[in-house]
Amino acid sequence: MFRKMKATFDEFPRTFWTLIAATFIDRIGGFLLFPFFALYITQKFGVGMTQVGVLFTIFSIGSIFGGLLGGAMTDKFGRRTMLLFGLVVSGTSSILMGLVNDLAVFYALAGFMGIIGSAGGPAQQAMVADLLPREKQAEGFGIIRVVMNLAATIGPAIGGLLAAQSFMLLFVADAVSSLITAVIVYFVIPETMPQKADDGREETITQTIGGYKTILKDWVYMAFLGVSMLMVLVYMQMNSTLSVFLRDVHGFPAQQFGWLLSMNAAMVVAFQFWVTRKISKYSPMKLMALGTFFYGIGFGIYGFVSAIPMFFVAMAIITIGEMITSPIGQALVAQFAPEDKRGRYMAAFGFSWVIPNTFGVLGAGLIMDYLDPNWVWYLAGILSAIAVIGFLGIHKTANARIAVKEEVSSKVEAVALAN
Repeated sequence: MFRKMKATFDEFPRTFWTLIAATFIDRIGGFLLFPFFALYITQKFGVGMTQVGVLFTIFSIGSIFGGLLGGAMTDKFGRRTMLLFGLVVSGTSSILMGLVNDLAVFYALAGFMGIIGSAGGPAQQAMVADLLPREKQAEGFGIIRVVMNLAATIGPAIGGLLAAQSFMLLFVADAVSSLITAVIVYFVIPETMPQKADDGREETITQTIGGYKTILKDWVYMAFLGVSMLMVLVYMQMNSTLSVFLRDVHGFPAQQFGWLLSMNAAMVVAFQFWVTRKISKYSPMKLMALGTFFYGIGFGIYGFVSAIPMFFVAMAIITIGEMITSPIGQALVAQFAPEDKRGRYMAAFGFSWVIPNTFGVLGAGLIMDYLDPNWVWYLAGILSAIAVIGFLGIHKTANARIAVKEEVSSKVEAVALAN
């Protein structure tokens, strides 16, 4: 077993493993806080899920602009600079959000954090793509998923205990983890951005941001993002609506919900790398369809059951879908993206998460507050079915698009080697 572990370790560069370690520390803090965010808001300010949805909408709108700016700046100033910026701002903002007692101020801070705090996301993803060859990217993103979920195995369980004492402890822990990660990045991780051809011209800020026009013209990638948004609209309910639904409808306490998420994370830690290696040879769009199918089944179950063991069965099914879609989806973005636009492509992929956050939590909150709450999960099944059809519909065109890009990249590498 140890020989296999060492062999796997040696397959990836040391800088990648350092990035993995830094990601683990940062995500410990995130998973201490985020799963209990909706519970904190409803308890702290005495509001319902509609107001929680408004808050998520404000944050997500800010993230749209923050992601656009962060992706462009990642391609211009480098991955490391933007990653450091995002970590420091995120840590500072967490402390401020824990201190705010006025809901209006909390809304304003959420908008600011959405704009500034999202700047580092595209940089981290682009750094993984920079460090690994194409054939290792899916596995690399799978390893990222493993360490994130290892953090999620620990984080929610500890978070549930801290939340029982004081929600402020969650904000402090998140801030500390972000700042420790920033120190590691600053002193250990070098810049990974590929060197651009020296043609004597420096791209201006306007030209860098204008590079998003290329993405808008890439209609295959845009179709992939559109279908992904439907999938994410379903998946995001796990860390927003589900905790409040189980508490209010079934009397499921926060600490037990933490164990539910810990089971999800433990499954990913145990099986993600094995699953990624087994499925990476298959058509990526078909795999996205398969994973989304599992989402539809798992989330749909919550609309029909009330027994606690079935809550865990549903989460296990969702986790299978997560282990398929998460690394494959990120590797697809790296395969679509030209090297000099990786940050912007990764930022655009972030919109498949940000835009559903803008409307999804609010929509689910309105359903829970004014209609039958089970309709959140009925609609999750319906949207998943539509997304499955969408992924299957574009898989042939996407495969051809990626093949053309790889052929062009191979020719460019051959010319560079010849010179």
